[in-house]
Amino acid sequence: MKAAIVEIEGASPLSFSKYYEVPKKEGEKNADYEERTWKERMHYNDEGYVIIPPMALKNCLTNAAKYLSERIEGEGKKTWTKKFEAGLMVVDPIVLSIKKEDVQGERLLVPADGTRGGTTRVPRIFPKIESWSGKAKFFIVDESIATTQGGKVFERHLDVAGKFIGLLRFRPSQNGYYGRFNVKSIEYIEE
Repeated sequence: MKAAIVEIEGASPLSFSKYYEVPKKEGEKNADYEERTWKERMHYNDEGYVIIPPMALKNCLTNAAKYLSERIEGEGKKTWTKKFEAGLMVVDPIVLSIKKEDVQGERLLVPADGTRGGTTRVPRIFPKIESWSGKAKFFIVDESIATTQGGKVFERHLDVAGKFIGLLRFRPSQNGYYGRFNVKSIEYIEE
């Protein structure tokens, strides 16, 4: 099986909105609770380093395949989407070089029910990292993804994923502009 070690670099800030449950302290006001717990919206490892989850990376690439809907040459109307969905795995997160406690927050008024355009708004703090980069290992189970057109199919989808799909909160595929990235290098290896 082939694997691709992909180095990416943020082209816009990265922000998080992970669901979390932290019990409120007795008598704690909503604003105090938000101030105390907002960093729990980030994904982080046991050492406290912020991470980009593996499924965020995989979903970014499969969403790029859906977005492009490129047909597979010689296979009629079949597109690359199903091959990217079933034939690609990411099992390890990207570990960023910043610790949870060093991340700054972005204060926003957001819809209380999480629905865009909602009329009732509440203050929230979202983790925001201005500058970020890292390496991810994509396991390419369906090798046609990496071998067709000399790897250009995989590379083109990855490029589109970084420019038009993005990662995490307020990404381009969700009407935002955070989470965009540039591909710095791709190294193919045999696993």
